Amino acid sequence: MAVANDIYKKMTGPGASVIRKMFEEGAQLKKVYGEDKVFDFSIGNPDLEPVQAVEQAVLEVANDRTKGRHGYMPNAGYTEVRQAMAEKTNFEQNLSGKPGTGLGEALTAKHIVMACGAAGALNSVFKAILNTGDEVLVPVPYFVEYGHYVSNHGGKLRTLTATEDLSIDITAVKKSLNERTAAIIINSPNNPSGKIYTKENMSDLVKVLNEHGKTTGRYPYIILDEPYRAICYNGKNPVSMFPLYSESIVVTSFAKNLSLPGERLGYIAVNPACKDVDVLVNACIFSTRILGYVNAPAMFQKVAAKCWNCDVDYSSYINRMKEITRAVSSAGIEFIEPEGTFYLFCKVPSNKKGDKDDFAFCNHLKKYNILVAPGTGFGCPGYFRIAYCVSEKTIRNSAGAFKKAVEDWI
Repeated sequence: MAVANDIYKKMTGPGASVIRKMFEEGAQLKKVYGEDKVFDFSIGNPDLEPVQAVEQAVLEVANDRTKGRHGYMPNAGYTEVRQAMAEKTNFEQNLSGKPGTGLGEALTAKHIVMACGAAGALNSVFKAILNTGDEVLVPVPYFVEYGHYVSNHGGKLRTLTATEDLSIDITAVKKSLNERTAAIIINSPNNPSGKIYTKENMSDLVKVLNEHGKTTGRYPYIILDEPYRAICYNGKNPVSMFPLYSESIVVTSFAKNLSLPGERLGYIAVNPACKDVDVLVNACIFSTRILGYVNAPAMFQKVAAKCWNCDVDYSSYINRMKEITRAVSSAGIEFIEPEGTFYLFCKVPSNKKGDKDDFAFCNHLKKYNILVAPGTGFGCPGYFRIAYCVSEKTIRNSAGAFKKAVEDWI
């Protein structure tokens, strides 16, 4: 075979990205029917342009004529950029403690590793912490690529059942913990559900992990995947975990808050209270190098340092969320009320045979030029995801198509 057996299996098997396939199919449908007659909710590709401050920063960095600006840099990124990301993380995690104070200690540049997007950050972290056969837990629903990122480095992704409202099932966590548990991924606000895990839920998780650590001597890392951290509704925000649990790591990107998904810029932030923090940070830096990332994109590191808090106008997403919930409600589709992100996680309605097959329903929707992602890809059969980071006009125009599709389905 021309390629490795494992890669071929992943390329063609159930783990292949249905979302990307839908996205590509949507592009073809638009060529046939026209942009305004295709309702592509398949992929979380923000359509908002970066704010003017970001555009200005890009011009300033591009016009910089400092000698050596295109030369090699430390694998962890520019020191001044890392310091800016440390200050950003301190703000988000409510940290102000002096060095050596333990939980609550503020980050400095040395706790940050710049990365090639959140995906690159996750791969560097997993390379750094996983031994062959180690397990990484993740509550459902979850971002489908996690399984690949973990298996890339000899680990195994172990999914956890969720409660009825898609909170973390603490009983499921207890049952799944063992001596091979290296970490648990927490994505809040969650892709695909829009769920923000409560402080009570997260505190219960910390209690269980601490009990496990005291018993086994191995405290699993909490890996906080937070690219949607800033996109929250109704005054709700993700829990700041660094003051609550020492073995915690943030991975994030600027894809959503600055609307720069194609620039592939993110970073790793390690809790200063983490045991062997310097060893862990150095392992992430080393992993970044040997995985071939080498370092994060130079130009956009400098852009992010200038305007990391110049977020897009999230009120647009709130308006779109209201539009899409009206559209699916009028079609009789039930959904999980989103607390953040730009996703709506919907229940597949039963058809005449009592069938709630999400793949079948998503294929049915395609007949009406509606493209969505089946829930099975997120570990939740019987659901589908709508990415409403599209124009309000597209959402409004889709209402009739959703209604007709459901009428013909049931």
